[in-house]
Amino acid sequence: MNNIKLSRRLSLLLEQIPAGATVADIGSDHALLPLAAVQTRRAERAIAGEVNPGPFRAAQKAVQDAGLGDLISVRRGDGLAVLQPGEADCITIAGMGGSLIAAILQRGAEQGKLTGVRRLLLQPNVGEDILRRWLLANGWVLTAEGLLEEDGKRYEVLTAEPEDPEAGRTNDALYANAAEAGGAKPYSMETLLLMGPWLIRQRGPVFVDKWEDEIRKLERIFHSLSKSELESADEKRTEFESRLREIREVLS
Repeated sequence: MNNIKLSRRLSLLLEQIPAGATVADIGSDHALLPLAAVQTRRAERAIAGEVNPGPFRAAQKAVQDAGLGDLISVRRGDGLAVLQPGEADCITIAGMGGSLIAAILQRGAEQGKLTGVRRLLLQPNVGEDILRRWLLANGWVLTAEGLLEEDGKRYEVLTAEPEDPEAGRTNDALYANAAEAGGAKPYSMETLLLMGPWLIRQRGPVFVDKWEDEIRKLERIFHSLSKSELESADEKRTEFESRLREIREVLS
């Protein structure tokens, strides 16, 4: 049985799966991550959830070909509907927008599907700040953030665990410590949610490249808005000006 070769993006997710976990990969496509997790013995068991018929059949075939049908359950369904409460202790969702991931988690939480889950591993393609807001509002603490560039695209991987005051794992502590990293002028909560409380402290080269690109994009939008005389454009200009200032302060 040959081990699955993963992209760097999925490899980063794999590294964050707790040893011995039962992992549920939502939107699993060809079940690459569940296969790698079981083959490397990172996870004891896995569930591959996929709503689209083509990828669902491809995942079934991949698991069957690997001879891992007894350890990986491939299920067709929307979001966390493929799970029973308490069935998985690690959930991975990758390759979707942050707002869609947040909506999947919200529906799952309302159905009790996050019961017993000790880690969320999330890779939004866009809207990372929306996902951070959902985690903050629902008692999940970011314990790590990763940022990498692959094939000309940048990906953030967010690792979150339930708040646990006894273990010192709280959002108050996370964001207070991250804010203080700003020095004499602490980072605002909006800046931390936008740029990431861990990433803003790590400030790696990919982080700098990402936000320099964002500055250029915002400057183009700001310039276009400056030509408009609409009242709504004034509000937008103020919003973009504030965001540009925040990002520049972090990068400086």
